[in-house]
Amino acid sequence: MGTNRNVDRRTILKAAGATAATIGLASTTACGGDGGASADGTVTIRYAWWGAEDRAERINKTIALFEKKYPKIKVKTDFQPYTDFWKKFNTQASGGNPPDVFQNAIGFLRKYDAKNVLLDLSEQVEAGNLSMDGFRAGLDKFGEIDGKLLGVPVGSNSMALVIDKPVYTKAGVKPEQGWTWDDFDAAMKRIRDRTGRAGDSGMYGVMYLYDLYLRQNGKAFFTEDGLGFTESDLTDWWAKAEKGVEEGVYADAKKVAQIKPKSAVSAELAGGEFTWDNFTVRYTSEGKSEYGLAPIPTTDGKKTGQYLGSLMLSASKRTQHPKEVAQFIDFMVHEPEVAKIMGYDRGVPATQAQFDAFQPTDEVNKGIAAYETSLVEAGVLEPITPHPNGADICEAAFLRIAEELALGKRSVDEAVKQFFTESKTALVV
Repeated sequence: MGTNRNVDRRTILKAAGATAATIGLASTTACGGDGGASADGTVTIRYAWWGAEDRAERINKTIALFEKKYPKIKVKTDFQPYTDFWKKFNTQASGGNPPDVFQNAIGFLRKYDAKNVLLDLSEQVEAGNLSMDGFRAGLDKFGEIDGKLLGVPVGSNSMALVIDKPVYTKAGVKPEQGWTWDDFDAAMKRIRDRTGRAGDSGMYGVMYLYDLYLRQNGKAFFTEDGLGFTESDLTDWWAKAEKGVEEGVYADAKKVAQIKPKSAVSAELAGGEFTWDNFTVRYTSEGKSEYGLAPIPTTDGKKTGQYLGSLMLSASKRTQHPKEVAQFIDFMVHEPEVAKIMGYDRGVPATQAQFDAFQPTDEVNKGIAAYETSLVEAGVLEPITPHPNGADICEAAFLRIAEELALGKRSVDEAVKQFFTESKTALVV
């Protein structure tokens, strides 16, 4: 989801399932389409995603299974780190040569739909080449925009508070479903006072957490055509973050920057931080403590504003093989053996069949599955707010400007004005 600080980590951490590693898969896509079919009826489709070699190895195994089931469909692959992926994709899309099928995220759906890049997969569902049945917690609607099916979820995640369990225990803090932001603020002070550690790594740039806070208060970060909050709203949020650092309940941003790419939690600068639930793996690999997932604080003790986010597979409107692309997507989201290979690399499997097929044995992934199950059982999940065309640019600006604020390069007022100025330009239709 998105390009906030946690997505940036996705480009450098294998534990998160996508790392900024060297580009280099033997079968990379060449320019030019593979239109038509060979003499024996075999067609070739191009599949691209962001990630690194660990994800590529898993995906290649799933492709081998697919080609075994569909011997008349061959798959060429291409992968890049996150930022490089979108640079290349933009070039390909502008040149009328995007891959047939590719990994996508919600912030890009309206953008590339407006550019006439994305295939509406609804016709393939009607034709029986792609099933949208069996998805978990309403994820089947995740990729629908204006009545068009522009993406199919491959995995899910949700925001959570990752905590250092021994630190929380020492501080006598036990977060439970329905705790409030007042409870959270009190907990941060207890952690600071009883452990000598900041309670949280800091909330300046966690855009998707701010979205949840807004949703708890009847707003949202995005509406269908713009921002769903005011300059005053953001001023309050960033002023609170700044005050938290001054009081020592949030970690010093300069120290956090110095230890990157290691997290402030695993580096023992903070007792916890907000991130996507499936990123928990990285803390165990980096740190020496025991880590777990805690619920999102609420405004009223009930509404968390949460939703299941997801990576998706989308198709090019220019593909000459829509049926084969639909069959490929269908296989990747429904085939149980795919889940056994991918695990939680791209989040918790989106369909129930794949969720049931992969039963994690390690405590970290078992915790992720239990956390998402608890969200469903608690009834806190809601539909995600539609993202407008230009959302990806707003996300990147939020992350960059928040970091500048955290490092003392801008005042709160300057940061807010800069973000709204850049967003206004990005969201012009």
